[in-house]
Amino acid sequence: MVSGRWIETGADLWKDKARSLQLQLRDRFRVAVDQHRRRPKLSEGYFATTVQRWAQRFSDFRQESLHSSPTFYRKRVSKHIDQEADSILERMLQAVAVPLLGNVCHVFMHGFNQVQIYGAEKLHQAVLNRPGDKPLITVSNHVASMDDPLVLAAVLPRSVIFDAQALRWTLCATDRCFRNPATTAFFKSVKVLPVSRGDGIYQKGMDMAISKLNRGGWVHIFPEGSRSRDGGKTMGNAKRGIGRLVLDADRVPMVVPFVHTGMQEIMPIGAKFPRIGKTVTVLVGDPIVFDDLLEVEGKHHISRGKLYDAVSARIGDRLHKLKAQVDRLAAKQSLSQVSSLEPHSNATSDEREDDTNQVPCFRMGVSGNGGFGSRIKSYMDSIDPTLFSARGLFVKHSANTNPNRYTQNIHDIGQVRVWRDFLRPNCELNYSA
Repeated sequence: MVSGRWIETGADLWKDKARSLQLQLRDRFRVAVDQHRRRPKLSEGYFATTVQRWAQRFSDFRQESLHSSPTFYRKRVSKHIDQEADSILERMLQAVAVPLLGNVCHVFMHGFNQVQIYGAEKLHQAVLNRPGDKPLITVSNHVASMDDPLVLAAVLPRSVIFDAQALRWTLCATDRCFRNPATTAFFKSVKVLPVSRGDGIYQKGMDMAISKLNRGGWVHIFPEGSRSRDGGKTMGNAKRGIGRLVLDADRVPMVVPFVHTGMQEIMPIGAKFPRIGKTVTVLVGDPIVFDDLLEVEGKHHISRGKLYDAVSARIGDRLHKLKAQVDRLAAKQSLSQVSSLEPHSNATSDEREDDTNQVPCFRMGVSGNGGFGSRIKSYMDSIDPTLFSARGLFVKHSANTNPNRYTQNIHDIGQVRVWRDFLRPNCELNYSA
């Protein structure tokens, strides 16, 4: 009892001191000290402030509850939702950063590693020859943190790498690529859109991607949503977001899938820098068609969520099938490389060439044999002819002067001789004049 009374007396004493301090402050500074929260006074802007506060509360409630709502709908997106990305300054930065990064990745993949591409013409056809207003979505498995841009730079023709406006847009999590102003500026300059984990399929980042599709652009996405947890051995299920990108665009995009293996060797889990001397195998599949799902939507009025799931399931199923095929191709290629290194072989060079031609492969890159100089030389000899016009001069000059020499190889003659034969008539003409 005594202790309880002592506590009550102490509490009353502290209350009296607080009350005395409050009165002193009011008398000295003419301010009122609230014991609880501050209450707004009635004034001219009181009602306007109240309306703004309730509007902000409603907006916060909508943002917090929308992604968890079980109701799905088609959300129309304007073509010009992202005015910042459409600015002249942003496009100037992209025109410099995208070709620079793309060519560095292209040289790294083909100069320091070996890349084997199956079905590359399917992707080239979709990127270069689709109608101008036809949007494009490419989907692939996600093995390493640098799948994009390394794999895309290795697969694409150099003409696309130099054209920043024709290159893809892609998505990246804000907690990974947009942590600070420096990384934010960099990834924006290389055409990366921010998405927030857990904000659902109707967030602003998804709207920005659909806006790019509505303008006939190209968006690359990883349907799994995150990297493989076991180094690319298995693939996860496709998320619902890819379904929204396909169905909510103004025009149904062309969807081209491709899978790859070997990036887990170039960029293992936990590695900070990519490694060299590895082999990457890429398999490009046929475009995925969704006409039957669109017809079902119009006839049977299936819910939007089920349509999203159906599109995602179809894309995921195609990627899983391609993954099994590319694993078999990579295993077969590794076995063929081992057999080619054996010292005794009964097969002739012509037979080995015939066996190679039976595999529909678009090979790019160099072998793992030889030193650094031979690797770079092989890379320079195998890249696109736009960089070395000697190939075009060789074909044109051979066809005009000696049709029988048209079947010869430029490696048998040499680029220096090609340029010499091309320049000699012009020099003789100048001297005679």
